[in-house]
Amino acid sequence: MDINNLSKKIQKRLKLIYKENYKNEYLNELISLIKSQDKKEFKAQKEISEENVYLITYGDSIYEKGEKTLKTLKKFLNRNVKDTITDVHLLPMFEYTSDDGFSVVDYMKVDEKLGDFSDLKELSKDYRLMYDFVANHMSKESEWFKSFLNDEEGYKDFFIEEDASFDTSNVVRPRTSPLFHKYKGKIKTKSVWTTFSEDQVDLNFKSFKVLYEMTNVLIEYAKNGASSIRLDAIGFLIKESKTSCMHLKETHEIIKLWRDILEYLKKNTQIITETNVPHKENISYFGENEDEANMVYQFALPPLVLYTMTVNDSTKLSSWASNIDKVSDKSTYFNFLSSHDGIGLRPTEGILSNEEREVLIKKTLDNGGKVSYKNNTDGSKSVYELNINYNDALLNKNTDISEDMQVKKIVGAHSILLSFVGVPSFYYHSLLGSRNYYKGVEETGINRRINREKLELSFIENELREDKRRKKIFHELLKFISIRKKESAFSPFAKSKVINISKDVFALERFNEKTNEKILYILNITPNKQTIENLKGKNILNNEDINGEISLDSYEFIWIKIQ
Repeated sequence: MDINNLSKKIQKRLKLIYKENYKNEYLNELISLIKSQDKKEFKAQKEISEENVYLITYGDSIYEKGEKTLKTLKKFLNRNVKDTITDVHLLPMFEYTSDDGFSVVDYMKVDEKLGDFSDLKELSKDYRLMYDFVANHMSKESEWFKSFLNDEEGYKDFFIEEDASFDTSNVVRPRTSPLFHKYKGKIKTKSVWTTFSEDQVDLNFKSFKVLYEMTNVLIEYAKNGASSIRLDAIGFLIKESKTSCMHLKETHEIIKLWRDILEYLKKNTQIITETNVPHKENISYFGENEDEANMVYQFALPPLVLYTMTVNDSTKLSSWASNIDKVSDKSTYFNFLSSHDGIGLRPTEGILSNEEREVLIKKTLDNGGKVSYKNNTDGSKSVYELNINYNDALLNKNTDISEDMQVKKIVGAHSILLSFVGVPSFYYHSLLGSRNYYKGVEETGINRRINREKLELSFIENELREDKRRKKIFHELLKFISIRKKESAFSPFAKSKVINISKDVFALERFNEKTNEKILYILNITPNKQTIENLKGKNILNNEDINGEISLDSYEFIWIKIQ
C-alpha cells in the first residue's frame, strides 16, 4: 500500500468518524505525521503461525533487588522459556497512579522501576512484544487532564464534561462506581465522564486532537518494539447520547484507521481488541471485511472451560465450539484461560443459564475466590467476573483430591487452549503453577489482586526446581507447547471442527488446508477413565501408531495425526 492509497483510506475513516464535523486539515495532519516517520525504524513482522505462543505478564511480575524489572524478566525468560514462548504481552508498563497500570499518567514514560525504552528494545530482540494501549482513559494526575482542568488552550475538549442534554440512561457500565466524578478546575469544578473509576478519566475521541495524539502514541509503540498492540477496553471509546456508548460505528472506524496506519508502517503488526462482552458483540471487531482487529480475545473460552471441567460434561462447550471455526487467512482468535483480570461471565450470556453461572459463582467462593459486580441499566447489580487463580478455580474438592489429580486437571484444561482455533496465550501464574494470593486482596481490598502476585526471581526459580506441583505444571505445559509448535494443523488459520464422541470427552479436529495436515484432539474431561473406539493415526505425544481403541486416564488428552 502506497501513501496515496493510505491517504484515501484514512480520509474515508475520518469522514465516518467525524461526519459533518470533518475537516480536510484532519487528513493533512495525520498524513504529515505518517510521512514524518523514518520507515527504517519500522521492521515488518513475520506473519503469525502455529509457532506463536504468548506469555501474559506485568513488567514487574518477576523482580530482583537492585535491578530494573524488565532486565530481570528477560533474565528469567531466557533461562526458562526461550525455546517455547515467542511473544510476551507486557501489561501496562507506563507511569501510572492506580489499577495496576491501567490509569496511565504518561503514555510515553516507562515506569522507572521497570526500566525504559532501551530495555524494551533489548527484550524485543529475543521476543515479539505486545504492548497494552489503554486508549479509553488515563489518570487524573496526567498533564493532559491537569491542562484540561486549567482550561489551557488545546486541551479544553480532551475529556468529556457532564452535559444535562446528554441521555446516559442506556450506558453500559462495567463497574458500580459513579459514571461522573467532580474535579476542581482553575475556573470551575468540572464533572467528568469516568467509565472505570474516579482516577480514570475518559478521553474525548470526538476531538480530533485526541485522536491525533493517541495515533502518535500508537506509532511510537510500534517504533519502540511492539509487534502486537492490545487495545484495552476499546469498546467504550465513543460516547453518543441515548446509546449504550459501546461498540459504536465510530469506534470500529478508529480501530480500522489504526490498522491501516500500522499496515503501512510496520506490516503484520497485530492489533488485538479486548472487549469483555457476549461473543456476538466481541467478534464484531474483526470488521465486516476483515479490516479491523487482527485478533479478538476469545472471552467465552475461560468460563466455558471452567464450567466443563466443573460439571465434567462437555455438552455446553461442544455446542458453543461447533460455531467457532477459522475466521479467515488473516484474522483469528486470541485464546486464553487466565489473565490479570477475573473470569468474565458476560461472555456466557446466551450460552449458560443463570443457574449454570451460579454453579461457577458458588465454586469460586468455595475455592477461596471473590466475585465482582457491575451496575445494570435498570438499577440492579449482577456478577461481572470471578476473581480467583484459574488453577484453583478448576479444582473440584470432592474428586480432585490428590496433587497428581490436580496437576492432570490443570494441564488437561490448558490442552484445550493449545488445541483451539487461534493463538494461545498463558498468564504467568497459570504457567508457573501459582495459587490464590490472599495477601494481595487483604492488603488492598482489590479482588483482582488474588491473581497478581509479584515473584522474586530466586524464589520462583527455586520453586520451579523444588516444588513438585509447580515443577510438574510448568514442565508439562512447556512440553506440550513445544510439540504443538511443530504441527501446521494448529495454525491460527487452520480449520476447526467439533467431533461429538460423548459428553465425557471434548474433541476437535484441526485441519490445515494448505499443508493437508489433520490432527484429532480428544480430552477426557472427567476424573474417570474413558475408552474411545475406532481410531486410527499416530499419537504425536509419544509417536506411537493407533489402530482401534484407546483409553484416556482422568483428565488425559491425546493428539492424533490422521494419516
